[in-house]
Amino acid sequence: MKKKIIHKKQKKLNLLIIISVLSLALLTVSPAYCNDSNNFSSSQAKPVLKLIPANNTGEPGFSKFVLSDENSGALQNIEQYVDLFYTFGGIGAAVLIILMYRHMASKEKELIENPPKDLYPHKIWKKLGLEETNQEKYEITRIRLLTAIPVVCIVLAELLIFEGRIELAIGMHIGILIAFSLSNTVIKDIKVYRIYEALMLLPILRLVNLSMPVFFETTLYTFVFAYGPLLIPLAIIVMHQRNSFEHIGITSKNLLAYTILSIPLGLLLGLGEYMTIHSGYLIPDLSIGNLLKLAFIMVFFVGLTEELIFRSILQTRLEDVLGIREGLIITGILFGFMHSGYGTFYEVLYTGFIGIFIGFAFYKTRSLPFVAILHGFINVFLFGILPHYYLNGWIGF
Repeated sequence: MKKKIIHKKQKKLNLLIIISVLSLALLTVSPAYCNDSNNFSSSQAKPVLKLIPANNTGEPGFSKFVLSDENSGALQNIEQYVDLFYTFGGIGAAVLIILMYRHMASKEKELIENPPKDLYPHKIWKKLGLEETNQEKYEITRIRLLTAIPVVCIVLAELLIFEGRIELAIGMHIGILIAFSLSNTVIKDIKVYRIYEALMLLPILRLVNLSMPVFFETTLYTFVFAYGPLLIPLAIIVMHQRNSFEHIGITSKNLLAYTILSIPLGLLLGLGEYMTIHSGYLIPDLSIGNLLKLAFIMVFFVGLTEELIFRSILQTRLEDVLGIREGLIITGILFGFMHSGYGTFYEVLYTGFIGIFIGFAFYKTRSLPFVAILHGFINVFLFGILPHYYLNGWIGF
């Protein structure tokens, strides 16, 4: 009787997760519909949404979203309402992640306390007279296969984004996310299940990023809206990790030395990436205030969030199960393909190399602050310093 009640509650929770994921999908695709609504003709009486330069200079990355009534000529700035809407949307996505992780973590605890007896066909292997080493080979092969399937699916979804087929990519990421959420009904291996807990963060990261308003040009604050809501559930996930804080890199050891080392490394790696994509700048000038603002957002929002996901959680769990080499390679590949939105395969290759480099640095130092600061400084040079130097003719490439 008790098992039936638990099973009934489990079904309700699975339904809640599916509904939540579909709600996140609605949040993701809604900007596209908002963008389409901006294409009304000027003869219509109702106000239309327009994007205008905030400083009247036409500089990229500094625009405002306003409500324009072309008949009356009055302009009303409503960007704060749009920002507020997407802030609540981001908070909702964070709550979704918490619910999903809590659901998966409870199943992980259950697998630890009551491991399945017939996980592998031990009786068959014994009847065939095979050695114990062959059973170990079978186990690692099985884990690799079950890891490769979602990794390939995530890569295919990112390739769809690379090809500009956003709707299909969104649908595929949603399907992957639902599959991860319901994987406890099939997967009984705690090692595979822990890898899935880490991998599920990648489609969530992509869907939250895609949920940013497409009618905004990329601004510095876009990164706050995209990454800020993810920090809350990530903090909860980290606190529930069954590894020690030192194992996932949460330490202040050698922080000053690592910060100093991050500057030249960030310049070299950022220079290589800038030569690949020639990115625009996110700050209007190189004043101290703007550089500090850029550095703060890139280190504490972008760098910290991505390194928590890719290095502290994903790479650590892959290393624990598959080994250091495979953990580095898989994490680096996924890190590269998660940059498919730039639309150039050279950027995917280069960021894949950066992912392996940063992953190796994390493996050697076991310092999350180091890789987060390094990641942040790469972006500071990429989106701040190097574009201004290039536009002013101070560098010749």
